[in-house]
Amino acid sequence: MMKKIISISFIILIAFVVDAQQLPQYSNYMVNDYVMNPAIGGSNNYFEGKSNNRYQWIGITDAPRTYILSVNGPTKNLKMGLGGLLFTDIVGPTRRTGFYLSYAYHLKVSEKVKVSLGLSGGLLQFMVDGSKITLRDPSDMVISNGLQSALLPDFGAGIYVYSTDKKWYAGASVPQILQNKIKFFDNTTTTLSKLATHFYATAGYKFSLNEDFVIEPSTCIKYVKPAPLQFDIGVRAIYKEKVWIGAAFRYLDAVSAMVGYTMQENITFAYSYDFTMTNIKKYSTGTHELMIGIRFHKVRPSKDAVKMQ
Repeated sequence: MMKKIISISFIILIAFVVDAQQLPQYSNYMVNDYVMNPAIGGSNNYFEGKSNNRYQWIGITDAPRTYILSVNGPTKNLKMGLGGLLFTDIVGPTRRTGFYLSYAYHLKVSEKVKVSLGLSGGLLQFMVDGSKITLRDPSDMVISNGLQSALLPDFGAGIYVYSTDKKWYAGASVPQILQNKIKFFDNTTTTLSKLATHFYATAGYKFSLNEDFVIEPSTCIKYVKPAPLQFDIGVRAIYKEKVWIGAAFRYLDAVSAMVGYTMQENITFAYSYDFTMTNIKKYSTGTHELMIGIRFHKVRPSKDAVKMQ
């Protein structure tokens, strides 16, 4: 009986990994929005690299850990954006790794408004480490003791509308368009597991209180079938574009507190702490997330780009 329970539990685990939320969860979407939408790449006049490190549900063994590294920036005419993204999401014996390259085209539709269309393409790898799974009956062949993995191509697309002074923005993106099937075992001929198409939408607006203070409310909406619709509502209070504090509410999940600081105009630190609202709070002290960003190359626009501006 125990053998069957363990086997069923493992199957449920795999089903959750491949059919529900398959892309990383993180709280600092306000300051690292490119990872959710390839159309955002190149929307600033500089290249920047950002790293997110998220440690979820501290206190629970094998809880999720997420590491994200992204780079993006514009071409010299400021009409196109190029970027790349690498992430690893680890949950117990399972690991998801993704690598993407992106391209965006920015079109000026009025004196103060631009629209960007973006595409991304790359590879996703799903991996299960059988050596980290302990079965009551060692002879149970539900999984081998070695690594089982699946490597799949993936594509995504997005749109981003924003003001040239960066006072407001709105965007939508669709990762994992192809919905490729996932096969973990070589002898598998059919599988119900596949990449799930995600839907993201973000929006924000900066209200200037005076020369020093800005209030920025924002939202991030996420949906992937069959998981319920999830949305974040957040706000930041920003002082002289250098220091900020903020808070966010994630529906059916957590409340976040966040702080950030930009040093020498090119190095940014952001930290958030999630207070879990679900029953997991009985076993976890919360979630930590640290983001570090570096602006390393300011693009000097060509003469044609200056005229376009």
